[in-house]
Amino acid sequence: MPVITMYSTAVCPYCINAERLLTSKGVTEINKVRIDLQPEKRDEMMQKTGRRTVPQIYIDDFHVGGFDDLRALDLAGGLEPLLAK
Repeated sequence: MPVITMYSTAVCPYCINAERLLTSKGVTEINKVRIDLQPEKRDEMMQKTGRRTVPQIYIDDFHVGGFDDLRALDLAGGLEPLLAK
């Protein structure tokens, strides 16, 4: 199973939806980087992704993007092959 990393906050509905989608695909562990608890991680996230919004999701070193990107990847059939590595 690949390593899933998600930059998130506690009250973000898109973060919750992303976690639900990943869990429905069999993901049992998500490394959450809580930028609301660690504000310095927001700068790190923005530098790595070029984006300000959460969630920002990585599957291993592949930057998926946010929830809309994750959902589009799933609908296009690209999520399960990434998770099967």
